[in-house]
Amino acid sequence: MTSREMTITEFMISQQRRFPGATGEFTALLNHMRLACKRIGYLVGRGGSSGATAAAGVEDVRDGTRMTLDLIANDIFLRTTEFGGDLAGMVSGELEDPYPIPADYPRGRYLLCVDPLDGSSNIDVNAPVGSIFSVLRAPGGTEPPAAADFLQPGTEQLGAGYAIYGPTTMLVLTVGRGVHGFTLDRGFGEFVLTHPDMRIPQETCEFAIDASNERFWEPPVKRYVAECLAGKSGERGKDFNMRWIASLVAEVHRILVRGGLFMVPKDKRDPPQTGRLRLLYEANPIAMLIEQAGGAASTGRARVLELTPTGLHQGVPLVLGCKSEVERIERYHLEHDRGLDTVYRSPLFKERSLFIDE
Repeated sequence: MTSREMTITEFMISQQRRFPGATGEFTALLNHMRLACKRIGYLVGRGGSSGATAAAGVEDVRDGTRMTLDLIANDIFLRTTEFGGDLAGMVSGELEDPYPIPADYPRGRYLLCVDPLDGSSNIDVNAPVGSIFSVLRAPGGTEPPAAADFLQPGTEQLGAGYAIYGPTTMLVLTVGRGVHGFTLDRGFGEFVLTHPDMRIPQETCEFAIDASNERFWEPPVKRYVAECLAGKSGERGKDFNMRWIASLVAEVHRILVRGGLFMVPKDKRDPPQTGRLRLLYEANPIAMLIEQAGGAASTGRARVLELTPTGLHQGVPLVLGCKSEVERIERYHLEHDRGLDTVYRSPLFKERSLFIDE
């Protein structure tokens, strides 16, 4: 660390001082999140030597067997934040129901929504993973919250962030006044401000989607991807690169650093997948970060942050990144829903896959 670098603690205090009436509770909560992410990053960095990458043999509340590190990361978030007196309760991607603050700890005025370990299937191949979190105000004050108290639209978020555990550990935060990235200085042992005021470039030639699901995509998504793959000779008049890491945090971090588009769209499989990403603790916090950085986040048909959740683990489609590209995809969905996408109805798109001429 140099004398010019600002630590995350200094940054949070400087932000708090802009509000003379602030009590410091929100700053304290963010500080606890910093510590939780630091602890998880340490375990991820140890890899197989920590013994935390073996299968847990426990069913996930959503979709299958969890890794031991998923459970450990969840426990770290609970234990690091429950005692501080800042939270009324939490929801987690690893828990079916809300987690109440134990009776012997004081309760605060905030709610925490967290995905403790995003992209954990990447651990065994040493690819980036992360943690995602969102902070809401507790409608009942310090009273024990009910599940319905968490079902607030993303526009009500007070702050959001993610940690990415890769070659370096980074914590990226917004409290509604831009997006700032902090890198863990392992020698100094603290996060320092390295990416102030992150902004998504207005133009891009890069997109990310799981192409193995092409057969299930709706026509507007097929139309968009086909145009990108057509390159300079196609309607877009330029070449695009396609990426896929299978980690929301890693995909979003790439977009914040160098631009692009990320899609996990609604698909037509049986039964239909309305969305794999969870609104409360994945899509909403990420959407807040993306919008604060000048981008856009949509389901393809609606702004993500305006959705009112119907359940703690509700899934939604997600299209985010460069604002002009998100708006293009929204337009394609609108044209399709109104029966106006005559271009896509042509044989060029009906009879060809993305990768094989049929």
